[in-house]
Amino acid sequence: MKSARKLLDWFDRNGRNLPWRNTRDPYRILVSEVMLQQTQVPRVLVFYRRWLETFPSWKSLAKASNAEVIREWSGLGYNRRALMLRDIAQQVVERGVPTSETEWRQLKGIGPYTSAALAAFSLHERVMPIDTNIRRVLGRLLLGKPFPTPEDDDRIRRSADAFMPERGRFYDVPQALFDLATIVCKKNPDCAACPMRSVCPAAPKFLSGRVRIPKQSLKKPLERKHRNKPHPDRIFRGRILKLAGRPGGFPLKLLGEAVDPGFHEKKDALWLSAMIDRLVSDGLIVRYGKNVTLPH
Repeated sequence: MKSARKLLDWFDRNGRNLPWRNTRDPYRILVSEVMLQQTQVPRVLVFYRRWLETFPSWKSLAKASNAEVIREWSGLGYNRRALMLRDIAQQVVERGVPTSETEWRQLKGIGPYTSAALAAFSLHERVMPIDTNIRRVLGRLLLGKPFPTPEDDDRIRRSADAFMPERGRFYDVPQALFDLATIVCKKNPDCAACPMRSVCPAAPKFLSGRVRIPKQSLKKPLERKHRNKPHPDRIFRGRILKLAGRPGGFPLKLLGEAVDPGFHEKKDALWLSAMIDRLVSDGLIVRYGKNVTLPH
């Protein structure tokens, strides 16, 4: 309890002023949570404001076409998130806005972290959403593990229950942990400047200099990369999607060289076709005559 108050005092002085923290509207919070998946905050800020201008509510997003949603999301990356968000909005319009973490979990597309985040930040339920950042901070602070893994989540969750205040601003504790992870408790933490140094069992380990900092805390998923291409396939799929968004679409016969200046007709034709097939299968583009275009 005292530790949580120490953390909240630090948060009041150093916390980031982010627009989704100034609302309890579950729609706006969900938009931010989906956008923040695999995307940095500064980039999300630009798209978040623009998205809410175009789709300000569950209803406006629920009735949007695939093409409208993809165009608005274009440039943010991992475009399937946009269609997933629209599909969630359709479920909410049909069933009503969930009123508990359990009800959020019942919606297709909502996982354990997102349901807990919505319960904490919108409903002010006393729950701890655990993502990579919160796992890192609480694994160190509560378990003393310099580099906790997802296998530690159950222990972290149980320990977090005692760490969070019974009353008051318990719903701000996860936000404070996010900022502590971003500003101080990074992969290579600045323990000397940490407000939790005196109560963190991992701090002496880091300050001793005996902790080996891994190149990456979690193994990154392997990204498909074709032949001698300078980028993984997702970069080229993004380029295909952007060209498909042009009025009338884009000619299939010109697509290879348009997305890849080093395109080789014989060596890369099957690669290009496979990427197009995947985008079609994901519902992000359609073949229309001799062009590729966004779905209607």
